[in-house]
Order: sequence, then structure tokens, then C-alpha cells
Amino acid sequence: MQFHLNGFQHGDPELHPVDPRRSRTEPLRTGDEVDVLIVGSGPAGLVLAAQLAAFPSIATRIVERRSGPLELGQADGVACRSVEMFDAFGLSERLLKEAYWVNETVFWRPDAVGSSRITRSGRIQDVEDGLSEFPHVIVNQARIHGLLLDVMGRSPSRLTPDYGVEMTGLSIPEDGDAPVDVTLRRAGDDATEEIRVRARYVVGCDGAHSTVREAIGRALRGDSANQAWGVMDLLAVTDFPDVRFKAVIQSKAGNIVLIPREGGYLFRLYIELDELEPGERVASRGITVDTLIDTARRILHPHTLDVRHVVWWSVYEIGQRLTDGFDDVRAPDVDACLPRVFITGDACHTHSPKAGQGMNVSMQDGFNLGWKLAAVLQGRSRPELLRTYSAERQAVAQRLIDFDREWAAMHSARTEHAGDETVASDLPGLQRLYTEQGRFTAGVATRYEASVICRPSYHQRLAEGFVIGERFHSGPVVRLADAKPMQLGHVAEADGRWRLYAFADAADPRDPSSPLWRLCDYLANDEASPVRRFTPAGADIDAVLDLRAVVQQGHRDLSVVGMPSLLLPHKGRYGLVDYEKVFCPNLRSAPDIFDLRGIDRDRGCIVVVRPDQYVAHVLPLDHHDELSQFFGAFMVQADARTAGGSSAVRPGETVTRR
Repeated sequence: MQFHLNGFQHGDPELHPVDPRRSRTEPLRTGDEVDVLIVGSGPAGLVLAAQLAAFPSIATRIVERRSGPLELGQADGVACRSVEMFDAFGLSERLLKEAYWVNETVFWRPDAVGSSRITRSGRIQDVEDGLSEFPHVIVNQARIHGLLLDVMGRSPSRLTPDYGVEMTGLSIPEDGDAPVDVTLRRAGDDATEEIRVRARYVVGCDGAHSTVREAIGRALRGDSANQAWGVMDLLAVTDFPDVRFKAVIQSKAGNIVLIPREGGYLFRLYIELDELEPGERVASRGITVDTLIDTARRILHPHTLDVRHVVWWSVYEIGQRLTDGFDDVRAPDVDACLPRVFITGDACHTHSPKAGQGMNVSMQDGFNLGWKLAAVLQGRSRPELLRTYSAERQAVAQRLIDFDREWAAMHSARTEHAGDETVASDLPGLQRLYTEQGRFTAGVATRYEASVICRPSYHQRLAEGFVIGERFHSGPVVRLADAKPMQLGHVAEADGRWRLYAFADAADPRDPSSPLWRLCDYLANDEASPVRRFTPAGADIDAVLDLRAVVQQGHRDLSVVGMPSLLLPHKGRYGLVDYEKVFCPNLRSAPDIFDLRGIDRDRGCIVVVRPDQYVAHVLPLDHHDELSQFFGAFMVQADARTAGGSSAVRPGETVTRR
């Protein structure tokens, strides 16, 4: 990480200086006006809040009806893609240190000789090699919340949720800067206080029974599988040999998914219960924690389960439900109206928890929306950008619903015989599903369709490993200035900036006739350059578009001396030089990133990456006009932005880098 840019700062470099305009301890009051009001502090709400907290010019508040932070239970699986996102927030090292790493998944089925007993029938690697530089991990959702709250608390605004506050009503009576009229209620011991505030935008992250969703007339639609499952986190003594592996257990008595938890002792059981009658609710069954324990013991037979402490438990019904849009604009009006209210996470899609996708997809909802709101509120992008949120995320949720239907059905399937673990074509159906759907469960199968921020390109062959619409797949590099081995994708922080990765051809990048040099000269000096057009006067030259170069030469064959000036920019209060813009392949201990990601060595290319780490475009190094046209389709020229108010970009405020 970089700090000391604007002067020496002692202490924790992740603790940003307080911005007095946004840091506040006062609770919300009637008459307050905010840029973004987030309703609900679940995973989606906290990712969104953590992203917006990076921008001190944006007034963000988050309300939560609970009296305090989540403490126990709920989701626990963190997919590889989510760990990649957490790295952008500076949280991956802490997360990986605490979490349980899912390395392999084992499968158990009835023994072929005595089907009342279970036996191990297969084993697979959980994440295929090369899918991500990060593993699939398990950590309590409450801890995920805590990490995100810490990011918010260290931001310039010191953003914290307003606990004990719930939304009771919402309307958009008029146009204007803050057109959304929101009614809130603060519940006390002996009284209930009503609060009315105005907001430019409202985001409902308030769960499956969302008040925000109801207020905008959206409804969850779908069906139920009429199947009840129980879940419990427990401390127990057992002779089941795979208690520290993720295990999928199918027996004549039912099915279990066992998930080891962080800390070495705790584990979770998802336990199949009886089928429900059509229209029956699981609450009517009177299921207790003893019911779950007894069922688990029958399924694990002949292995023992001596439960010492149940930390948390719940029961649920399998169902897949989805709204037909993720904002307040109806389909007939999508080209004429701009959205003001959005919904995320369980407010717009619900499904079974066993695939571990609920929290992960919800967090990606928040990450997708956060940078877009920031870009619009800061005046960097036109409000039409916000239409892409519902279009992109509703399609992702639909694919999740379709996947979950098959996933849930396979987990509830009965089996009588052990499978053959020798070759993939002979694996039992559930094990085969886990193998085939590894990209989906890792969270890296999302591919956004063509849009204003995700352009179809005839130049994809220049970078076959950076697929347009998919997340930017990091690769190993060495930083030229100091020979530090690192992952290229880890330079991207959750700061709202676009990344331009210029993969050079074989020419010496210090040669003024080389394509990389000419690209840098165009971006730095040409009036048509998107860097010149969209960077505010007085801001660092990389405040909006952050150019990084990857050259083909080894780091010992080059020097930063003589590199294009845009790759050695002077920044901050003192005009200090940023030496961290140029990278080389790691030729000693890792694959060459040009080979690994299918980069055309003869021509090189520009890979344009969105603030949420998805590839938006691939272009030749010399297609300068096309690069400018791409950004011109949705960005606002710096000198055309309004002055004053929270929607204006102020020099030095674009992000919270120090």
C-alpha cells in the first residue's frame, strides 16, 4: 500500500485522517438530507457502505433495525471471487489468517455391502488450479461484518450504522437534488420516534422481507421445493474421520453437508429434514435442536456424534425467488426514467444456502452498485450509468436461481450404492456436479453482457485470458522499481478508479517510437485523451483513470529511468514521484503473465478494467480514439461538472489515498 503522499503520517496507515464535514456522531434527525441512505447492514449493505465511505464528499448513512452488530450464525462461505474483492478493501490478509480454507471436498454414500452404513466414495480438489490466487474460505458472517465495519470506521467519515432504526415508508414526490422522502422510526424502551429525511438515492439491503422492496412495488416471485433443512454450528466429539474436511454425506436416513469452521474445533451441519406438504411452512413442524441432533446421528451411522455445545441453529425451507428488477424503474420506462431506489441481496433474490452463494452474490451486488453511485454523485459519470446495476445483477441472480434449483435437488436425492471414484465420468451425480460447477461456486463464472461499460470487441484475441465481461484474472508480476514479486490485480483498491493495464509489445518501452510510449504521450498530452478530459483540475493525474504498464523485459533488463512521464507521475501536495506503475513478468518463480493470460506479444494491448474489477474492454495499444470514445459514452468532462455541493468533484477528494 502507498501512504505519506501528502506528508508523513505516524501510526496506522490504514486509519485515514478525519474529514470534519462528514465525520459525525449525531444520530439521524428529521430534516437531514443525505446522498445515499442504505437500509440494512447485511453483507450487501456493508460492502456498499465500505465502498462509499472511501469518498468523503458523499454523505452516506446506513440504518439497521437491529440494536447492534450481528454476533452469530447465518452465512459462512466466502468464495474466491469475494476474497479478491476483500483484497481491494485491504482485508484479504486478515481474512485468510482467521478463516478455514476449503482445500478438498469429500463425498460419503451408503456402503455397497451394508447400505445402513456410510463410506467415503470420492474426493475432489475444491478449487481447480489457476482459478484464483485466493482460496475458498469459511468464516462467520458476523466476522465478515466486523471487517467491513472496521473499513468504514477507518475511513475519513468514520461511518457507522445507525442501529435501532428501521424504515417505515418511502416515496418520491418530486424531482430535485434529494427527491426520495424516507420515513424512519427509532424504537426506544418506552417510546417510538418518527424521523423524516431526504435522500438522493436509497438502497434496500434489508433482507427477504424488505420494506424498501415493498415500497417500490417489487415482489419476490418463485417457488418452494417443499423441503426442510436444519443448520447448526456445534462443538462436538465424533469419530467421523472427515470432520475437518468439507463433506457431502448421502445416506438412507437423509443427507448432510458438513462445513468445518474457523478455529479448528467448530463445524457446521446442514441437515436434511422431512419433506413438507404443499403450502406447509417449516415453522409448523415444531422442530427443535434435539430434532437436528437426532437426525444427524442417524445420517452419520455408524459414526458417533457427542454434541457438547450448539452455538447457533435454525431451520429453513428451500426455495428460489427473484424480483423482475433491482430498482424502482419499471420495464416500459427504463429508457425514459432514471432509478433512485435500488434493492440488493436477499431483498431481490433468495435461494438455498448450501451452495454458499447467498452472501457472496449479495456482496457483489453492493460492490457493483457502490462505485456507480460514487461516480454519479461526484459528477464523474452521467446518471444513466445507474441503469446498468439492475440490468447486470438481475441477470446474474437469474443464473444463480437456475443453478440453485439443480444444486438443491441433487443434495436431496436419495442414493443406495457407493460410487466409483476412479474416473470423472463414473463419479456419482453430486460429486460430478461439484466438479463441473467449480467456477460457479468459486464466484468467477459471472460474465456481464454488452453495455455502455462492457463493450463487445473484435480485439479479444489480443488478451484471451482477460475475457470482456468477466472479472480481471490476476497474474504474477515483479514491480520494476523495487523487484517486489506480487499479483498484478492487487494494485486495484476499492477506490472507484478505472484501471488501464497496458501490456507492451516487445519494443523497448523507453523508445519514443514504441507503442507504449506513444500511448502514454497521448494520454498525458492530447486534448482528446480521456485522462485529460475526465480528470479534474488540481487532482492527481491518476485520480480517475489509473494507468499501469506491464512490459515483456525482465526487471533486471530495464530501469525506471527513461520511462514515459505518465508512468512516473508527480502527485500530491509535494509533487512526489509514484514509482509503482510499471511491472515485468515474474521469470523466476511463476509463469510469464503474457503466456498465462494469452497476451499477443507482437502487438500488446490495453485491458480496461472497471472499479469493481471486471474487464470492460480490450483494445490495441494504438487505438487511442476508440479508448477515448469508450469513456466518453458515460463519463462527464471535468470542466463541464457542476461546482459546489456534494455532487462536485473537488481536487484531492476523489479517493482516500494518503
